[in-house]
Amino acid sequence: MIGKQAYKSWTMSEEFWEAVKPYIPEHERDKNREYKRKPGGGRKPPDKREILAAILYVLRTGCQWKSVPKGSNIHRYFQMWAQCGFFEAIWAAGLYEYDELKGLDWEWQSLDGCMTKAPLAQESVGKNPTDRGKNGDKTKRSH
Repeated sequence: MIGKQAYKSWTMSEEFWEAVKPYIPEHERDKNREYKRKPGGGRKPPDKREILAAILYVLRTGCQWKSVPKGSNIHRYFQMWAQCGFFEAIWAAGLYEYDELKGLDWEWQSLDGCMTKAPLAQESVGKNPTDRGKNGDKTKRSH
């Protein structure tokens, strides 16, 4: 067990777990790698519900992965599931479920943000603040 006491303040409902469980990717062995053990040998994988609960706890609280018991294992699953598209899949499923319950206006969308430099910014802010208008080589000390 991963230590449920660490994230006791937030628990996952049975309804939520049943809704997201089908989206959890199954771990598959790398076909290009040679394994020492037969499939099914070694340690049993941790409970996926506990892994998801720990991941959601870290995402909700913003604590470090190491703060959760067996945090590095939790972070490994987070990375693996993120790469497989698990979080996008449950997000999309949640949107569609909300659309069925309340309805979303798919026609109206808004985007906010800017990914370019302001073309007139230099005029409004002036010179580089690290350049104080000093002449000469800034590496030499003057006495």
